[in-house]
Amino acid sequence: MSTPNGFPQHSRVCLTRSMEGGAVQDLQAKKAGKAARKEAGGDGAPPKIGTPISETLKLLPEELKANMKIKSITPRPPRKPRLERAASLDEKSWRKWRRFRTSQESLTDPNETSSSNSSLQEASPSPPTRGRASPCNPCCQQDSLHSSPDALEASPGGKSRGGASDLGKRASEISSAFGGLLRGKGFAGGKPRLSQIMPARPLPPMELNVASHSLRTANRIDSDCLDYRHYSQHKFGRVSSSLSDSRLQGNGTLHDNCSTDSMKSTFSVLTPIRAKDVRSRSYLEGSLLASGALMGAEELSRYFPNRNMGIFVATWNMQGQKELPVNLDDFLLPTDPDFAQDMYVIGVQEGCPDRREWEIRLQETLGPHYVLLHSAAHGVLYMSVFIRRDLIWFCSEVEYATVTTRIVSQIKTKGALAISFTFFGTSFLFITSHFTSGDSKVNERKLDYNKTIQALTLPKNVPDTNPYRSSSSDVTTRFDEVFWFGDFNFRLNKDRETVDSILSQNPDTDVSKLLVYDQLTSEMSRGSIFKGFQEADIHFRPSYKFDIGKDSYDTTSKQRTPSYTDRVVFRSRYKDDIQAVKYSSCPVIKTSDHRPVFALFRVKVRPGRDNIPLAAGLFDRDLYLIGIRRRATRELLKRREQKDQRSSSICSIS
Repeated sequence: MSTPNGFPQHSRVCLTRSMEGGAVQDLQAKKAGKAARKEAGGDGAPPKIGTPISETLKLLPEELKANMKIKSITPRPPRKPRLERAASLDEKSWRKWRRFRTSQESLTDPNETSSSNSSLQEASPSPPTRGRASPCNPCCQQDSLHSSPDALEASPGGKSRGGASDLGKRASEISSAFGGLLRGKGFAGGKPRLSQIMPARPLPPMELNVASHSLRTANRIDSDCLDYRHYSQHKFGRVSSSLSDSRLQGNGTLHDNCSTDSMKSTFSVLTPIRAKDVRSRSYLEGSLLASGALMGAEELSRYFPNRNMGIFVATWNMQGQKELPVNLDDFLLPTDPDFAQDMYVIGVQEGCPDRREWEIRLQETLGPHYVLLHSAAHGVLYMSVFIRRDLIWFCSEVEYATVTTRIVSQIKTKGALAISFTFFGTSFLFITSHFTSGDSKVNERKLDYNKTIQALTLPKNVPDTNPYRSSSSDVTTRFDEVFWFGDFNFRLNKDRETVDSILSQNPDTDVSKLLVYDQLTSEMSRGSIFKGFQEADIHFRPSYKFDIGKDSYDTTSKQRTPSYTDRVVFRSRYKDDIQAVKYSSCPVIKTSDHRPVFALFRVKVRPGRDNIPLAAGLFDRDLYLIGIRRRATRELLKRREQKDQRSSSICSIS
């Protein structure tokens, strides 16, 4: 049987087979290839009319040429790795991928000696068979299926000599094979090769902060607090779980900067909240196990995974001095430990005349990370409670009460001031007191203590977290955690010469010989005062009485005996809920005859219920703004002074 152009059918089939196998013996086909390469100029463009290839196309019927979907191609020039032809997007993408892959393999395969051209031609994987087989000779079909796509392109007339249906089906098979490769399917029988090039040196570590640039700028952390996560995880075992992206990092979803940037629009440093949780959430009613409770276990675990918070408690008798210390950093922010606490409670006795100025100075020192939850005063007794701004929403309403212990109640220099509130499900009571002074007035001081615990009427509106363990005659039994601090005025029962001798013989941290004569230690051991309270070990020198502005004890004619008058004691409803971390004084502040005394605690916090009067984020906004403004102004002045000093030193050298 012959075609309309006079070519027998079996001749066309054999010619197609020989061209697909790359063994063209016909002289006319060789000339056609040379002419096509000259005319194409090596760019892979289709041949022009008049070439032998075009003459070959004329042998096909007109209706077949009209139905052909694939343009004729020319073989690529030798020694040129670029392959171009009119093809589908899948084929183009596969070519780019294959050229890059081949160049990688030739560089990494120690046994590979051929160029990228030869490796592309010789080791091209064959596509799997998909779709129906061509109705050609079975041997031709087998050869065509096992020939590579590059071999098809290298054939001068591989697609122009076959039938239109054969060409269309074969092209669809190749296209589908390329699509399978792009979808991750390997060719059968492919040669195993190295697939990865290892870098010459270790890659730099990727930044694990997935917060956007604007968030990192708005919530910039001081440079001395950048390693907080590493330190807290190493020493305290506490890492805040409010960073939702930390879970993404742990699951290995962060691979490069692109994936990090793609998440900036979806995730922030705040934990994502599902819409159904918002619908069912109630800020007024909740339970300990409810997933939507504001004070519940879920929220508590986000901020305190180990259920422990840090509290700074300090007391200072200011002696009524108008002059405030130039710098309070050493007092409020000691270098040991390295990190600030979650809550700061400062009690003052015989406070300065300008109480507002004192609170501004505290806010200025603590900085924008803290807000004033509440402050109260009773005559010259002051107390201020600062808390991290992130935690302000988990506090109940703050209540306070006062007691005057003097006979003349109008003179409010001696007495007590108490502040109470509930944080999550744990109730706190802070009391600062100034007891009766005098070396021998121990009984009067015990009377002051008894009057205080009976007269303080707290709590008022906030419910007791455990009323079954409360007593109406002792305010300290009605709260989970109690901190009592102030100038208790207990002295050392020893003469001045003996005390000076002990202080001169022993280092600052060894004061055990002095504590043998301490009145408060003796009374607490008998149970006559501060029942159920504890005190951390003392490793600092007596905080009273100094010459103002000096490190020497009283050199006046009275020659008062140095004593531990300023103390911090604590008690808890539950055993081991409070752990003392540090107990010390601040010797660098010398504006009073007392040295400030402070203590650092780790306190266990429990989840609570939302059915309590909430503070709802209430804090002293005006104080916050004034303190932050002063902090910024102080920093600008400091930089200006440093700049002036540098300029003056340059002028003096010149």
